[in-house]
Parts: sequence; C-alpha cells; structure tokens
Amino acid sequence: MPHLVSPSLLAADFGNLRSEVEMLNRSSADWIHLDIMDGVFVPNISFGFPVLKYISRYSTKPLDVHLMISNPDKFLSMFRDAGASILTVHFEGAIHLHRTVTEIRRLGMKAGVAINPHTPVSSLTDILPFVDMVLIMTVNPGYGGQSFIETSYRRVAELKGLINDNGYDVLIQVDGGVDQHNAPRLIAAGVSVIVAGTTVFESDDPAGTIEQLKSVHQ
Repeated sequence: MPHLVSPSLLAADFGNLRSEVEMLNRSSADWIHLDIMDGVFVPNISFGFPVLKYISRYSTKPLDVHLMISNPDKFLSMFRDAGASILTVHFEGAIHLHRTVTEIRRLGMKAGVAINPHTPVSSLTDILPFVDMVLIMTVNPGYGGQSFIETSYRRVAELKGLINDNGYDVLIQVDGGVDQHNAPRLIAAGVSVIVAGTTVFESDDPAGTIEQLKSVHQ
C-alpha cells in the first residue's frame, strides 16, 4: 500500500485558515492532521472544538485528530461530532487505554495510539490488536518546527516487526521534523502515514511539497 500524507494544520496560516484548508482539498494530501493541545499534557495550547468544526465544514479530506490532552475520555464523542475521522490518544495520557480505544471505535472513528520518544515501543504489545494506527512521535510533543530525533528510525522498525510478527493490520504514523530528506528512510523502516507541518506550510509551494512527499520512495 502506498504511504499516506497528512499535513499538519498547526503550521498553517490561521489568518487564512479557510484558504489553507481549500489548498489541502485541491492537493494530493490524504488526510488533514490536527493537533489538539490543552496546556496540561503538553506545554502548549493549540485550538479546540470551534476551530475543528470550522475546518470540518470546509474540508473534503478525513480529519486526522491527534489529542495531546489529559483525560481524553471526557471528549471522545465531542470530537466525533466535530468531524474527526481518525482519533489518536496518547499512551501516556489515557489511564484506561483499552477502554478508550474501544470507545473511539464504537463511536465510528478509527482509533490511534501515540507514544512519546521516551516510551518503549514494547509498551504497545497488548494494545496493538485493538487499534488501527500507532503514531510514533519523532519530536517531543507540544511545538512545531522541532528537529527530528534520529533514534526514531529504529523505533519504527521495531514497531513494524511487532505488527508483522503478529499479523496485525495497523498503520504506522510519524509526526515531527519529517521532510523530503528523512521520509525515504522512514518509509523503508515501515511508516505508512507521514505527518508534515512546517515542511509543507513554510515551503514556497505547499501543494507541490505535499506531492513530493507523496512521491517519495524508500
């Protein structure tokens, strides 16, 4: 299966948000990635339900929503109602993770689990049968524009081995410092979904950059 590209709106021009979303609609992007931060789980605040509903109104692409928040269980149905197609929660932030991902699926969304750079990949062994995607953070979560952590290649390969050895149908997503230079090696290691924010939105031709990321080969 060809890899997917999910541009992160965290790096977009929020003064022209509708035009940024419409650019993504016209582009070869597969999903639109939305980072929700609460200032508690991560040291930053991004946006909430009003902005998400606005994006959903204009987007023709599935919304790939990444929750960097404490106590996500309180809000699962609200994110579904706001337009999320894929909902990812953090391993480190969900106290009853199996219950959380089961509820995400029951609500009709695809369920993802994210892990921070310090969390061992082996921690996911027991949850893999119950999720559709794992997001390996390739920077410390909370801010865009950070440098890629080089040990991420090994972590992706380790996760891919766990998935293949058990015959699971689970996508591997990466987020943080991803660009045209490290994307081929990430795909070779097993990545299915590339998230790119600064690389896309700070380029002179965002749609062209998305196409470049789509056409990357391992």
